[in-house]
Amino acid sequence: MRGWDGNNAMGDGLRFRVVAWWASGRTGIAKSSSAPNAIHFTSPPAFGGLDGRWTPEDLLLCAVASCYTTTFRALAEYSKFEYTDLQVEAESAISKGAAGYSFGEVSIRANLTISQEEDRARASKLLQKAKELCLVSRALSVEQRFEPRVQVAGSRVEASRPLLVSNKDARP
Repeated sequence: MRGWDGNNAMGDGLRFRVVAWWASGRTGIAKSSSAPNAIHFTSPPAFGGLDGRWTPEDLLLCAVASCYTTTFRALAEYSKFEYTDLQVEAESAISKGAAGYSFGEVSIRANLTISQEEDRARASKLLQKAKELCLVSRALSVEQRFEPRVQVAGSRVEASRPLLVSNKDARP
């Protein structure tokens, strides 16, 4: 298991470790063995949590989006495929059922910007391959809808719903 000393190799696989603890009031702290900075988290405000903090639901969707992004980057690098930009949006809703709250379908919107029209087919193929290989999304049992988009530089597609970020919301 990767310790705080930075070594996570173990036999044929890699191990990762996160420790979370409740700090006080309505917030907790999580620390990863692979990152030097802790993050503060809370329940969603609808469940009595604080505004402006990451929630477990945010972190799950962040894991999906960031895993897809890093998987695509690795595939593109290996394939010597150059692209201008990649924006990945992951979105879901939770609802209450007989067994408690659960996630509904997770939508993954990958917006890839390329510089040349002739790279469009290859770009689409790599986007799909990254979806198939994304470790985090493969680990989830929830339904997933994948919406890849490829555009040539100069016609940037924005996220379907803009994320409002201000300096007061930014946390180190």
